[in-house]
Amino acid sequence: MSIIFVRHGETLLNVARTLQPADTPLSPTGLAQAQAVARRLAGMGIGGIVSSDLPRARTTAQAIADATGLPVRETPLLQERNFGDLRGRSYDSLGYNPLDMEEAPPGGESAAVFFDRVAQAFDDAVRHRHALSAPLVVVTHGLVIHALLQRHLHVAGPHAVPVRMGNTSLTVCDALPPHGVSLVDCTGHLSGAVVDKAASLSGG
Repeated sequence: MSIIFVRHGETLLNVARTLQPADTPLSPTGLAQAQAVARRLAGMGIGGIVSSDLPRARTTAQAIADATGLPVRETPLLQERNFGDLRGRSYDSLGYNPLDMEEAPPGGESAAVFFDRVAQAFDDAVRHRHALSAPLVVVTHGLVIHALLQRHLHVAGPHAVPVRMGNTSLTVCDALPPHGVSLVDCTGHLSGAVVDKAASLSGG
């Protein structure tokens, strides 16, 4: 009864450590990462794909769909936190960590609104998984997966909540309570020129 959460592939703005506008596409490296994670997932016998409707996630999900023959169901519930007027700004130039801010930036979401949306997205994923006979893949964003690990999944034993989530990393949990995790932030399918860049921004 597994749910497999996948962060989208790399974007140029991830590498530039910039908070991303909604329409940010994958970089060439991100496209190659999406193909790599798609090959990995195609060998895991998955039963469904749900994705954020933002282009960087949608393109990653489409690569998985092409490799598995499964359709993609899109939902705005899985979007990255909306940083409003901060989108397009360099993270390192702000002088504070916007990823941790409680209040809503101008035109954006507060932490409370974002966490409520993530809770709805998780409930939706669990319901969808129960309707399938094989694992569900959920393609989303770094802060969404981080919030799930902190608030909804049971992280114990050898696992811990990472500081950042790698591009196309896999995080696997049980769809049944207490939603224990069996894999966290795994990028074992990436190597060589398409390896995840540890200095890139994970979220925003």
